[in-house]
Amino acid sequence: MADCINKIEAFVGNISFEKFVKDDKTASAVVRKLEIIGEAAKNVPEHIRQKYKNIPWKDMARMRDKIIHFYFGIDYEIVWKVIKKRLPKIKQQIKNALKACNA
Repeated sequence: MADCINKIEAFVGNISFEKFVKDDKTASAVVRKLEIIGEAAKNVPEHIRQKYKNIPWKDMARMRDKIIHFYFGIDYEIVWKVIKKRLPKIKQQIKNALKACNA
């Protein structure tokens, strides 16, 4: 998950929302990484989810489900808000959890 978040950050860099939605390659790559994050969140063992309740496991899984099952188009405004507002916090939470597990 941390690797996917790092890649999303690298993909979008400092581009604007307008450039993001016009760049199909970048938007598609970001959406794919969000799918992978959501799938990974679904497969985190329950005891880990319980130990790190501050990480929004269910929200990540739901985002994946919305992307996968949204056949008529993706709302890139929601995707943008997730990558700009939610992912930085999630990244730090995952980083802290990994650090605690490896300590």
